[in-house]
Amino acid sequence: MNDNTDPDKAAASGTQANNGAHGAEGADSTASTGGAGSAYRDATAAEAPSLEQQLAELQARHTEVADAFLRAKAEAENTRRRAEEEVSKARKFAVEGFADSLLPVKDSLEAAITLHESNPGAPVAQVLEGVHATLRQLTAALERNRVMAIAPPAGTRFDPHQHQAISVVPANQEAGTVVAVLQKGYLINERVLRPALVTVAAAGQ
Repeated sequence: MNDNTDPDKAAASGTQANNGAHGAEGADSTASTGGAGSAYRDATAAEAPSLEQQLAELQARHTEVADAFLRAKAEAENTRRRAEEEVSKARKFAVEGFADSLLPVKDSLEAAITLHESNPGAPVAQVLEGVHATLRQLTAALERNRVMAIAPPAGTRFDPHQHQAISVVPANQEAGTVVAVLQKGYLINERVLRPALVTVAAAGQ
């Protein structure tokens, strides 16, 4: 047997062996990379919610928003109803305080009538005293409710917003001023309830 090895064959054999080794490493590397990619995709798929989960979440959110809307709507309706009730009560009982302040006046008038019926011969001064007392009660009741008299003194400049001229009379005072008050007027909360009836001084001839 010839122990001498052909150098060319030996080189070729070595190259094939090296190629085989590199091929095996490449296969191992490809297999490893492919396995890692598959694992990543599996993990990503596991983390991402499914369409069913997304739909369930949207439905839950819709239900929550719908409930909040219904509660807000109900609260607004209750507030509106309470406001309407308060307005209705205010309209019904707007004069409650005023009426209450007039009750003592009515009591005094009824007492005066009863006194006259039981004692027809009562002195006029006594009756007049009762009338004045009743008038004071009525005046106080009106003032408590901001009803104030319009009674301009003589010489006051005529005010068409608060006075109503009944006649123009000659007078020894400046023209266009109040001469006399024939009937008092009244203000309620600074608004004319009734103008005062007055006579006014005429311009000098």
